[in-house]
Amino acid sequence: MSKTILTCAVTGNLTSPEMNPNLPITPKEIAEEGLAAAEAGAAILHLHVRDPKTTKGSMKFELYDEMVSRIREKNSDVILNLTTGEGGRFVPSKDNPMIAAENSTLCRPELRVSHIEKLKPEICTLDLNTMWSGQAAVINSPENLKIMAERIYAAGVKPEIEIFNSSDIHLLNHFISEGVIKTPVMVQMVMGVRFGAPANSETMLYLKSQLPENSVWAAFGIGRMEYPMLAQSFIAGGHVRVGMEDNVYIEKGKLCTGNAQLVEKAVKLVTDMGGSIASPAEARKILEL
Repeated sequence: MSKTILTCAVTGNLTSPEMNPNLPITPKEIAEEGLAAAEAGAAILHLHVRDPKTTKGSMKFELYDEMVSRIREKNSDVILNLTTGEGGRFVPSKDNPMIAAENSTLCRPELRVSHIEKLKPEICTLDLNTMWSGQAAVINSPENLKIMAERIYAAGVKPEIEIFNSSDIHLLNHFISEGVIKTPVMVQMVMGVRFGAPANSETMLYLKSQLPENSVWAAFGIGRMEYPMLAQSFIAGGHVRVGMEDNVYIEKGKLCTGNAQLVEKAVKLVTDMGGSIASPAEARKILEL
C-alpha cells in the first residue's frame, strides 16, 4: 500500500475567530500553526494569509512573504501550497446587480498569481469552480484560468486542481485535451461546501470515476464531515486533508486547540486503518515535484 499524503489547511479565508479563538490570523501565527502541523505529520501546508486588522482574507504580498519566510527559517522540508483563490469573489450590489458591492474581490487573473511568481512555492491551488458561495459568486472563467495556469507553470510551480463539483472535472478534462493543464494532474476534491459536491461516499466515488488517468487525488470534508470524508478518501485510494480552514472542532461540541491537534487525529485515523503517512520527501516523489 502506498503512503498517504496529509495536507493541513491552516487558516483559509472564511472561518473566523468568532468560530474558534485559536484560529491563526497574523503571518507569525499562521507560520507557527503551520510548523506545529508539520511536526504533527502534515507533509503539505495549504496556506492563505489574513489582514491582521480585519481578520479577512488578503492578497498582500508582504503578508505572504513574511509567512513563508517564517516557515522556511525553521523548516525547509515541508511542502508549501499557496492559495490563488483570493480575488475571485463577486458580490452583486442590491441596487444594481451589475455593479460590485463593497465585499467583492474579483480582479485580474495576473494579480491572483503574482505572489506565486515571486515566491515560487512547490504547489499552488487552481480553483476551477464557478458557483454561489455564501453571499458571493465565485467566478473562475476559462479564459482567466488559462492565464493563471500559464503563469503558474512558467514559475515552475505545480497546480493543485481544486474540484467543487462534477462540472469542474469536465472543465479539467477539457483543459488537459487543450494542453492548458499538464498530466499527471494533482486534484483536490472539496466536499460539503453549500451548493457544491455533497460530502458523502457516493459523490466522492463518482468524482473519482471521472478523473483523468494517473491522477494523484485527495478529498476532504467541510465541518463535521472532515473526518468521515478523510476515512472515505483513504479507503478509496486518495490522499487526505484537515485543518482549521475546513473545520474548527476536534469532536462534537469541542473546539480544537489548533491545527496540530486536527493533524494528530488524522494521523491516528489513517494509521488505525492500516495506512502510513508520507513524509515531505515521500510526498514529493508521489507528486513528481
